[in-house]
Amino acid sequence: MNDLSLQTVHTALSGYELLNDPLLNKGTAFTESERDAFELHGLLPPHVATLDYQVKRRLDAFRKLGSDIQKYIFLRGLQDTNETLFYALLTQNIEEMMPIVYTPTVGLGCQQFSSIFRKPRGLFLSYPHQAAIRRILGNPRFDGVEAIVVSDGERILGLGDQGAGGMGIPIGKLSLYTACAGLHPATTLPIILDVGTDSREHLDDPQYIGWQHERMRGDAYDAFIATFVAAVRERWPHVLLHWEDFAIGNANRLLARYRDSLCTFNDDIQGTAAIAVGTLLSAINVTGTPLREQRVAVFGAGSAGTGICALLWRAMVDDGLAEAEARSRFYLVDRDGLLVDSMTGLQPFQAPFAQKRAALPSWTLASPDRIGLGDVVVNARPTALIGTSGQPHAFHEAAVRAMADRVRRPVIFPLSNPTERAEATPQDLMEWTEGRAVIGTGSPFPPIERGGRDFRVDQTNNAYVYPGIGLGAIAAKARRISDGMFLAAARTIAEMSPAKHDPQANLLPPLVRSRELSFHVAMAVAKAAQADGLADVVSDQALAAAVEAKMWEPVYADYVRLRA
Repeated sequence: MNDLSLQTVHTALSGYELLNDPLLNKGTAFTESERDAFELHGLLPPHVATLDYQVKRRLDAFRKLGSDIQKYIFLRGLQDTNETLFYALLTQNIEEMMPIVYTPTVGLGCQQFSSIFRKPRGLFLSYPHQAAIRRILGNPRFDGVEAIVVSDGERILGLGDQGAGGMGIPIGKLSLYTACAGLHPATTLPIILDVGTDSREHLDDPQYIGWQHERMRGDAYDAFIATFVAAVRERWPHVLLHWEDFAIGNANRLLARYRDSLCTFNDDIQGTAAIAVGTLLSAINVTGTPLREQRVAVFGAGSAGTGICALLWRAMVDDGLAEAEARSRFYLVDRDGLLVDSMTGLQPFQAPFAQKRAALPSWTLASPDRIGLGDVVVNARPTALIGTSGQPHAFHEAAVRAMADRVRRPVIFPLSNPTERAEATPQDLMEWTEGRAVIGTGSPFPPIERGGRDFRVDQTNNAYVYPGIGLGAIAAKARRISDGMFLAAARTIAEMSPAKHDPQANLLPPLVRSRELSFHVAMAVAKAAQADGLADVVSDQALAAAVEAKMWEPVYADYVRLRA
């Protein structure tokens, strides 16, 4: 495999083969001497362009497109044609293009994946070919892989089972690993585990590109996952394995099963927790309510909601609260209402945060049979309300107004995505709280008016943290990823918050600072790995050099042809 991280690339490819390799193709930017050496004259128009010129042309074309899905297809086509140009365009226009390559438009991309599929990218590992997984992973083109994002497509954002169409998520996630943290695209590998789908729409669709079979469950599913993980460990002993969009019944138990056997994490659980905790710590600069005095209501007690509680609980304990006292400050509300210890069927990851029913006798309830979100707001008086439910408009006006009546600066994070799944809109939250709400959203929203001027809505999105977490783990050669590493990432987010120096400012830095942010997150994560005994201890200077060495810049290298 060519070492594409070098300023000079040596390759034996020429002609159409060179132009058809997205990692090597420069399009019209091949120089005259390169066109001579690689037999490109006649295959390209005679004009020799610069990368900046190409970026301008592609940006003009992008902005002329009408719909977001057209823009998504355009960028995916560019990525499959010329990755250096794609990443130069993306990194220079990250605020404009992140909502296209990531949430919310990536959700549409997954839903329409079969109809817009053009060229293969990554690996589709299907259940009928389970015996071939080791052979497939063994292809020499994957020798340099350092980061894998894998999904089984069952819980894509708030959109449900997309089967093989879920491949859009690993592709999109890894695009941001490169754009935001600089991982070279040649070292990244998106994978979809195609174990079928329970979506009748896909099963009945003759264009569906995946395995048209009901989703595998139980022992058969677990055996397939075990085969995959064993093959990954054998092929890449030090790879970063990032799990994404697995259903609640699998996400936590797979993380628990494999987190101590390789360098792995689940972004829905742990990445969401890191950015939510980091943003909440940033909000303390605005509200003035110390961490140990926070009371947190979470609507949506699945993997993401409980993951946030687990990391925030650890932060509270580190801040001096007793463990039991810290747990009592969380109120998780699901479809059956507030989680209480008398409920049957609680998941193991939910049980630690179930409130003691005996401790709630003085509560005034709208219904004696169910403790709803409104009851929690009135009786628990939460300082923070976080939504991970995927239920649009779940933060109804009465509950938000009741919260604002009891808390001077309510912190409200409707984190569900895509945008249409958000629990509330920022504009409504500002109106219902008389402009006092401190807001973070999971998907992008237009600016809101505050103090007579437009104010950027903080996108409390995993993209702020997971690229830096992965970068730090890879640069430090971490053997595992600990909770302490996620808490270090969260604290770094809070340290870099504009609100730390100005309570009237945003909670999160603008996305144009994503590479700077990823560097600092990576350093904090790498140091935490060392402190937890999960990476070899080196000097800060050596660690910074290791992180910087992994941060590729999308510029064209010089090419030298290898002769047979």
